[in-house]
Amino acid sequence: MEKPYPEDNQVLIKVFATTVTSTDCNVRNFTFVPGLFQIPARLFMFGVFKPRINILGIDLAGEIEAVGRNVKRFKEGDQVFGTPGMAFGAHAEYTCVPEDAVLTKKAASMTWPEAASIFLAASTALFFLRDKGNIRAGHKILIYGASGAIGTYAVQLAKHFGAEITGVCSGVNLEMVKSLGADKVIDYTKEDYTDSGESYDLILDTVGKTSFSHCKKSLKQKGVFLPVVMNLTELVQIVWTSMIGGKKVRGGVAGESLEDLEFFKDLFEKGELKPVIDRCYPLKQAVDAFKYVETGHKKGNVVLMVEQTEDVTTW
Repeated sequence: MEKPYPEDNQVLIKVFATTVTSTDCNVRNFTFVPGLFQIPARLFMFGVFKPRINILGIDLAGEIEAVGRNVKRFKEGDQVFGTPGMAFGAHAEYTCVPEDAVLTKKAASMTWPEAASIFLAASTALFFLRDKGNIRAGHKILIYGASGAIGTYAVQLAKHFGAEITGVCSGVNLEMVKSLGADKVIDYTKEDYTDSGESYDLILDTVGKTSFSHCKKSLKQKGVFLPVVMNLTELVQIVWTSMIGGKKVRGGVAGESLEDLEFFKDLFEKGELKPVIDRCYPLKQAVDAFKYVETGHKKGNVVLMVEQTEDVTTW
């Protein structure tokens, strides 16, 4: 494709790193979209016969190569990270985004893979914990899928907010989840978390592998179940529990916030937020990266290195 050129209110970013996320997979082929939602997704979001979005990639880190004549926030040479938003477009050597996009200067200590791995997963974790779960110090929280992209950020953010954390993941990832701040970890292949007798203020399911009916007995009287992956059942439960009962189901879709991105940057610089990166692929191996993400067993984030840098050799 031709190299894009920034409009008056846009910046041209030379992309160094981006991610392959479950969102990219859903836009491409509905890998993680529940069956009942596939038709609405085709009609209203992604395209009926082919994707409306031709270049995927919702996370990015790179360097500003050119700016439009009305741009004030950035200048050529700024190293930035953030998101092009629902326009996607980061799986490319260059992309143009508006000056007022969720974009900020990269911390000097961030590697390109780390910077590219923050926005989507961390924003989703924060949305469910803070905005839907009203997380507070002293809360007991269980995070199902604690070793995934959203889960690894959820563990660290919950620790920042002062919660007591139980992580659920496979045995191979137990130590990693502990190192992120979990007080207790459960290997889901050996133990059902609902059999422990523990009760929680919040249960966050990042991978769609548990349910309100299954975890209800493990919620405190005013506990909240937070499903990141929702189907029709969860939508009905959200409405139903909002009207009756003490235990609630709450869900939704995280928005895009520059304030939140700056918050993540601040936590990173304080050493309270560390991106977990499973694998890095060069852009030419994007097919392999997608195949790996679509297995549903990645640990943390999968990165595409668009521009070869020294950082890639460390991962």
